[in-house]
Amino acid sequence: MTENVETPEVTGTVADAVKGNWVDTLAPAATRPFLRLSRADRPIGTWLLYIPCLWGLALAMLATDSASTHDLWTIAGCAVGAFLMRGAGCTWNDITDRDIDGAVARTRSRPIPSGQVTVRGAVIWMAAQALFAFLILLTFYKTAIILGIVALAPVAIYPFAKRFTWWPQIFLGLAFNWGALLAWAAHTNSLGPVPLILYVAGIGWTLFYDTIYAHQDTEDDALIGVKSTARLFGDTTRKWLRLFMTVTVLLFLGAVVLACMDRSLLSLVIAIGGPWALGWHMTWQTQRFDADDNAMLLRLFRSNRNAGLIPLPFFAVALLV
Repeated sequence: MTENVETPEVTGTVADAVKGNWVDTLAPAATRPFLRLSRADRPIGTWLLYIPCLWGLALAMLATDSASTHDLWTIAGCAVGAFLMRGAGCTWNDITDRDIDGAVARTRSRPIPSGQVTVRGAVIWMAAQALFAFLILLTFYKTAIILGIVALAPVAIYPFAKRFTWWPQIFLGLAFNWGALLAWAAHTNSLGPVPLILYVAGIGWTLFYDTIYAHQDTEDDALIGVKSTARLFGDTTRKWLRLFMTVTVLLFLGAVVLACMDRSLLSLVIAIGGPWALGWHMTWQTQRFDADDNAMLLRLFRSNRNAGLIPLPFFAVALLV
């Protein structure tokens, strides 16, 4: 009698998902392929999309010295919106990359290349997620609504970037950090230098963490001709990580200083501790970076949830003093 070995191809699980995640263990069987398509079994992407929203809202509250129940809704609405738009974006990415994913060891178990979801089903699922996210967006101020609609452009372009540039991570950064602008506008109904500087700082952060992530696929990417900063930098990656870290922290500090111009010195000092602490976490990641250790690469990438949350307690205390 042949033993039935449970592999991703047999169970439908995705190779790089967290083992024992709620999708694989708790979700109804019929919904699992679609939830996997949305990366619900890998929540780190939702966090990386949501955290810039929290940064933008926190700096907006510091700049205006105000907080209200509307901000509580912004926090909740951005959380649900991040989950939905990350799901819609990942679905779009998997639709456009279905042939590439089938040729890469880490991604061939995803729902479309593994045959769990048809392209037509994926398109319908993507539209449904985007529609619900749009309904949430309509509860925000006009400026935020406009920004939310414009955000679709970098989301649509990103999956194709690795076909024409060595810097697809820039396009990912443009899409993933849009929440810094949107959440600022959700509080102020305007834009200005602070959210724009914060936005660029976030792009630097994305270049940092997604270069680490991309090193998992350098061999397969080289075989099929997919470009990435990981392939471009090669053995010099650690130097580039330090550069991205420096850019991120300095710009973040600049945004914080501008946001706290009218606040007390104590409030400013506490607030700038946020980017400073983020920089220390990024330093820790850089020191432990090992391009040949995929387990460590994935661990470092996922650690950016904690890295991104570190500044928020500093901002919260700064708002109170």
